[in-house]
Amino acid sequence: MGEEKQQNTGDSIQYVIIRIGSEQYGIDIKYVDNIVRTQHPTRVPKVAPYIRGVINLRGEVIPIMSVRLKMGLEEIEDTKNTRIIIIKLDQQGMVGLIVDEVREVLTVPAENVDKVSYDKEEKNHFLCGIAKYQDRLVSLLDLNAVVADN
Repeated sequence: MGEEKQQNTGDSIQYVIIRIGSEQYGIDIKYVDNIVRTQHPTRVPKVAPYIRGVINLRGEVIPIMSVRLKMGLEEIEDTKNTRIIIIKLDQQGMVGLIVDEVREVLTVPAENVDKVSYDKEEKNHFLCGIAKYQDRLVSLLDLNAVVADN
């Protein structure tokens, strides 16, 4: 599940840089379908606490989840910077991820992306790698792990 194929455009990969709490994370742009302003989702009974509900986007019903809650962080009120990133995964289809802010898109050379290794027994492993960009390190989210049911 943590093994994702890297899509190279030439020798580089583009990541949407998001903020969750005080940390920045990268999402491989090949999974991003859309970025929309936050909307009030329709609640769905008897779902995990991190599922905020569903929204209707261009006639398609999309489940919305709070990445903050999924990562075990405290939930905060939505701000003017809060966004929903609609991602499209092969197995799960479309899912909306509520993030605190979308910062930028970075193009990182493929050789500057290192895989992270973690204990297979560890439950909350949401990272698939670290990207080195100029003088920064950006943690890369493993979207399959983020949206997986625990």
